[in-house]
Amino acid sequence: MKQLVTFFVLSYCISWFIWLPFYGHLFGLNNLYVIPYQHAIGGLGPLLASFLTTWIYLKKDGLKVLLKQSFRLKPLIYLCTALFSPFLLAVFAAVINNLIAKTPVNLSALFTVREFPHLNTLTFFIYNLVFFGFGEEVGWRGFALPRIQAKNTALAASIFLSFFWALWHWPLFFYRPNYMTMGITGAIGWFFSLLTGSVLLTWLYNASRASILACAVFHSTVDIVFTADFADNAIINTMGFLITIWGILIIVIFKADNLSSNKRQVLP
Repeated sequence: MKQLVTFFVLSYCISWFIWLPFYGHLFGLNNLYVIPYQHAIGGLGPLLASFLTTWIYLKKDGLKVLLKQSFRLKPLIYLCTALFSPFLLAVFAAVINNLIAKTPVNLSALFTVREFPHLNTLTFFIYNLVFFGFGEEVGWRGFALPRIQAKNTALAASIFLSFFWALWHWPLFFYRPNYMTMGITGAIGWFFSLLTGSVLLTWLYNASRASILACAVFHSTVDIVFTADFADNAIINTMGFLITIWGILIIVIFKADNLSSNKRQVLP
């Protein structure tokens, strides 16, 4: 319990401090200096917190395990699933919307983002993988999940972790446009999508025998398809529906205890 408390507190403190110039006006802190990509750098909070907490409690041996899991390639089937499945879901969602509403399908826009027009497909993927893939998943799934699973089912751990994961995003509701415009209904839908994502990431983590790399890749590719230029509201809603169905199928097929055909990945 001490390790989890330390990890969550450090995650919030690190990320929220880095993001402070964006929402500091709420506390009368105006004109704070902002550096390029500061929002993305804040995404590294859970990663830094996981390494700091591991060093505090487990020293070098714990760090070796965490690093090994962070770059575990095998089984390759799950890494491939993490890399390609979000794009397949996005294409499927676009086709469904085309059939229903006759909206054109522009697949080239799947690899462009208005916020970063200077980044090509590869560099945008690396950007997401480093700052939000590894930045978050080394902490949420690599550090927190196995400790929560030690005394809970995989499904219960996924739900429990979702609340702490959601709370970490709190400052974003005061400066990120897509968060600020959600409203109550949108925020509820956003949390439900986070919960579904948590279930899928738990499945991926357990099924891949604790590959943080697979989780990081999946997190980054999901972020890419949801922020791509082609993803209008209709496509985003359809993708959200498809991912929800996927999450439900995972629960039905593999059951709540493990959410995979393997045992829960817990710490020795």
